Amino acid sequence: MRRRHFLFAAAGLPLLGFGDLVCAEPTPACGMPTPRQTEGPYFSPQSPLKRDLREAGMAGDVLRLQGVVLDKQCRPLAGAKLEFWQADAAGAYDNVGFRLRGHIMANADGAWRIDTIRPGLYPGRTRHIHVKVYAAPQARPLTTQLYFPDEAGNGRDGIFDPRLLLALEQTPDGTLGRYNFVLPG
Repeated sequence: MRRRHFLFAAAGLPLLGFGDLVCAEPTPACGMPTPRQTEGPYFSPQSPLKRDLREAGMAGDVLRLQGVVLDKQCRPLAGAKLEFWQADAAGAYDNVGFRLRGHIMANADGAWRIDTIRPGLYPGRTRHIHVKVYAAPQARPLTTQLYFPDEAGNGRDGIFDPRLLLALEQTPDGTLGRYNFVLPG
């Protein structure tokens, strides 16, 4: 088994073969970049590098997010930076420090993974997680938000976009959410 096949299989991502190119089936399809959305008022630059956004004793349901960063030709983007920020289980953002904020780097195959909690709700918004994805250090980031299926607030949230829904499944360790980012050229 080739290293890339193993990595995608280990991440639980479906594979599509194109000769020597193998990539995870993206959300959305290759050729269609992930939709951009507002960063909102709670973004804080210079977040720390960390694979786990949770802190000891933090309330909330365990959520692991994972996927792949791809270009429009379905090629993995090695070393892409993904920056995450979200509300806590009570729907509050940390606007002073870096609680539930951080960034990670995609591996050589564009794969990424981060552990967090399911965010709480706050007035006017459905449940969501903010993300910025940088293909390269000086590149303009893709700023977007990820959403949860079957949320009552999805239909009332004017920003909600169904193309940004996480694929969720229950595991023995909590909830696994998958999303593959496709960056514009």
